[in-house]
Amino acid sequence: MATAPADAQELIDTAVEQAGLNDFGGDSFRAGLAQLTSSLQEEGRLNEAGEAFIYPRLVSHLVTRLQVEDWYAQHPETDEAPLLTPLIGLSLPRTGSTALSFLLAQDPDVRYLHTAESGQPVPPPSVGQGGAPDSQLYSQQIGTKDHVPTDVEGPMECLDLMALDFRTMIYEAFARVPSYASWLNDEDLTSTYAYERRVLKLLQFGETPRPWRLKSPAHMLWVKDILAVFPDARFVMTHRDPTDVLASVCDVYADILGSFSDEVDLDYVGQVNLEQWSLGISRVLQLREGPADERFYDIDFRAMLRDPVGEVRALYEWLGQPVTSVFEERMRTWWEVNAENREAASHSALSDYGLDSDDVRPLFADYVARAEKWTSHRS
Repeated sequence: MATAPADAQELIDTAVEQAGLNDFGGDSFRAGLAQLTSSLQEEGRLNEAGEAFIYPRLVSHLVTRLQVEDWYAQHPETDEAPLLTPLIGLSLPRTGSTALSFLLAQDPDVRYLHTAESGQPVPPPSVGQGGAPDSQLYSQQIGTKDHVPTDVEGPMECLDLMALDFRTMIYEAFARVPSYASWLNDEDLTSTYAYERRVLKLLQFGETPRPWRLKSPAHMLWVKDILAVFPDARFVMTHRDPTDVLASVCDVYADILGSFSDEVDLDYVGQVNLEQWSLGISRVLQLREGPADERFYDIDFRAMLRDPVGEVRALYEWLGQPVTSVFEERMRTWWEVNAENREAASHSALSDYGLDSDDVRPLFADYVARAEKWTSHRS
């Protein structure tokens, strides 16, 4: 397809033509797709590389959704297998949550979302090698450097599965889309998580069901919607100084945006991150005022750096699950191998993104106090 800005219907028509299918499994995705394409056209400031990357990726999400529905039409028994209690990581970004997800993925007795299958889940691994028409979109490096540990067989955040309903934060890092971001913050994502559940069941087809390990900082904003779809879910949060977090994640956004736009708006980067992460924290704090607090386990960023295996052991004790010798050895090996690849703990100043720490800290003051209690209580 052409890389010139496209509206929602053009993208839908292209996906139908590519896939040779026309059943999208309902219309819940249409509102998000319309909001996103409108925002990209009016506000995106995409350069040629940005258009060449983003619009084919949108088509790829649509093609994947068509393939998911075709799979279910041919294999209705896919929905019969149970989806065992997921442990979901939801934290501020840049808090060690990705490293934790890689450690948890070393457990041979759990199931996680592999990077290779997050963009191309059909067919499931038990049947054959997945591969949507635009599979290269999910293997290339985005931005000028790796900001987190990466491995094609390693764990991936849920953002591409959420993108199948076109309610996902991932495009806020790819382009300047303030109207879409504002719309998304106020959305109910029950349909999004219901579709993610549908895809997870597809991915485990032909396998003995195992407990899922899932992760994305974005989940903080819609944790109530997660519980509506995964009522037995449990959560793990990693914690770090929010001012360090915010400056670091802004650097990630700016680096990625710089690949897709010649006009990077650093104030936008600061504002969109401040709004979404302060909102996510406020929603988690509100939820944890009630009985749902018992579903959460907390890990301090510094404690993770000191003794990662010990922190996972404590988490598993809370879960009531064993840490096998194989699991522990795999964790130690992964941590040692990846030690030299960890990004240096440096980042820009908040002021580079139009933010002031005196304005930022009050928004997270309640969270900082609560996180200190949560982590000290756990230890």
